[in-house]
Amino acid sequence: MTAAALPARPPSPDVPRRYPVGLEPLPDGSAHARVWAPKRRAVAVVVEPDGRTVALEAEGNGYFSGLVEDLPAGSRYRFRLDRDGTLYPDPVSRFQPEGPHGPSQVVDPFRFDWTDRAWKGRPLRGQVVYEMHIGTFTPEGTWDAAIAQLPHLADLGVTVLEVMPVSEFPGRFGWGYDGVNLFAPTRLYGGPDDMRRFIDRAHGLGMAVILDVVYNHLGPDGNYLKEFADAYFTGRYKNEWGEAINFDGPDSGPVREFFITNAAYWVDEYHLDGLRLDATQQIFDASPVNVLAEISGAVRAAARGRTTILIGENEPQHSSLLRPCGEGACGLDGLWNDDFHHSAMVALTGRAEAYYTDYRGTPQEFVSALRHGFLYQGQWYAWQKKRRGMPAWGVDPAAMITFLQNHDQIANSGNGLRVHALTAPGLYRAFTALMLLGPGTPMLFQGQEFAASSPFFYFADHTPKLAELVARGRGEFVAQFPSVATLAMQARLTAPHDPKTFERSKLDPAERGRHAWATALHRDLLRLRREDPVFAAQARPEGAVLDAEAFVLRFFGEDGDDRLLLVNMGRDLDLTPMPEPLLAPPSGGRWRLLWSSEDPVYGGGGTPAVETDGAWHLPARSAVVLGPESEQESHA
Repeated sequence: MTAAALPARPPSPDVPRRYPVGLEPLPDGSAHARVWAPKRRAVAVVVEPDGRTVALEAEGNGYFSGLVEDLPAGSRYRFRLDRDGTLYPDPVSRFQPEGPHGPSQVVDPFRFDWTDRAWKGRPLRGQVVYEMHIGTFTPEGTWDAAIAQLPHLADLGVTVLEVMPVSEFPGRFGWGYDGVNLFAPTRLYGGPDDMRRFIDRAHGLGMAVILDVVYNHLGPDGNYLKEFADAYFTGRYKNEWGEAINFDGPDSGPVREFFITNAAYWVDEYHLDGLRLDATQQIFDASPVNVLAEISGAVRAAARGRTTILIGENEPQHSSLLRPCGEGACGLDGLWNDDFHHSAMVALTGRAEAYYTDYRGTPQEFVSALRHGFLYQGQWYAWQKKRRGMPAWGVDPAAMITFLQNHDQIANSGNGLRVHALTAPGLYRAFTALMLLGPGTPMLFQGQEFAASSPFFYFADHTPKLAELVARGRGEFVAQFPSVATLAMQARLTAPHDPKTFERSKLDPAERGRHAWATALHRDLLRLRREDPVFAAQARPEGAVLDAEAFVLRFFGEDGDDRLLLVNMGRDLDLTPMPEPLLAPPSGGRWRLLWSSEDPVYGGGGTPAVETDGAWHLPARSAVVLGPESEQESHA
């Protein structure tokens, strides 16, 4: 028998596998491989560059497995399926040093020297989330460069880093939502241990790290799963971005196993503190136990006692995802609150196009959003011509992830402009306060904390033919906004595949200092949120509309130690008379100013007395925080 046809040695019973699929290195320099390939009669591991071939044994259930000798960490390999001569990367590859079309590399997860052994994780309640894209977070676009910026985020008050998808994808740049090697961190940002070093450093600074994962589709280029099994995908459901994943059809067991294993793997081998689950409404599963519930359980188990966070993106706002695992519930910790964002954008920009159509940006919407979370909990939604949402009564306010910006919403503006560039400075400061002091869990998008001047576009590097299709599709998507559908705007849209589109989206860290007003605004508000016991409690406030463009939120503390957050979206406002009980000070005393968005430190124009014996005065386009006057102050 020639070296090109050596059979694999069966696994040693003394060395059990850690995961049901994939190639796992062993201490003696060998590795055990197991792969699901039911459409194939034979599977072999081909070691590169010498071409040594080791046949795997068929288990009789679509799986092939075996021990491959002399395959230490760093070795490269591929799978040969049947005898057609074509070589494919491992579906569970831990690293693709040459991209998704190249060979896989053996990675030893135990070589990295972690320093976070005392890290216990963080619960969602009490946290501040920061969404980031490693490729544009710094000019270098690497894990190591990002590490150097982490102390700034910790000092600001950020406690959870939400990293946009990093699973390997084709090309030189991209958002990551077209990943195809779900177990392999992309080569574009560094190696696997560089990612581990980033997470380890974040833990050392007191910040948790969660990873954005895409379990609703795979990218169109470099996806070889169907070479192993057709059952990975299904045509029974219509998916917005390609073929739907088969979570509930024939042969779906191994498919579920693949994705559940992936979720556990990131938490286990990379010490991640949880996941952000992309577009969960496109994860179709009619099984008795939803795959998201199983993913939730796998993540908690993989953490081995560490506290984990699971956040979902769910456009139809199915609050049942937040209920404890069971029939129709999935045990997630939080959901993105698009309603808050949409209403805020209408108030900030005055535009109500496309999916902003069903929002007015009125004071009542913000009172309701901070009281009840989602605004649409089953009402008719004209933009989609159907009902949207489900009741969210009793849901912890902290489960609502509130934001003014995220990667999608900035890019969808057509020009990629950030919120501060689309509205008046006073309104930007006021709504920043509303988001950061509200009872929901606030999320910042990278650069928001220093009002970054760089835009954030949609960018994706593809082959010429696919790049043309993606660019056309992107233009059609943003054309849902009538203003962006104009010929003038369509002509100005940036090409996703143009390297300049990617480069222009990168942050300039030096702006942290140059835009000191914005940094101070966010740092002070996050300190107030963290250190003030009333805001830190994240309790639902009571609220009232004071005027067509003004409202008050009252956060009740212990023994009358309440806080008022007053927001005025319009011109200077004098309130006389004042028949609103939420304005009444505790114990008949007075209110004093604790914080104002019009502080000159933030670029504001100053704040005259808000409450006097005769009237209340709210500065134009502002937010102010009031607390009860202390007994000593009242007698001064």
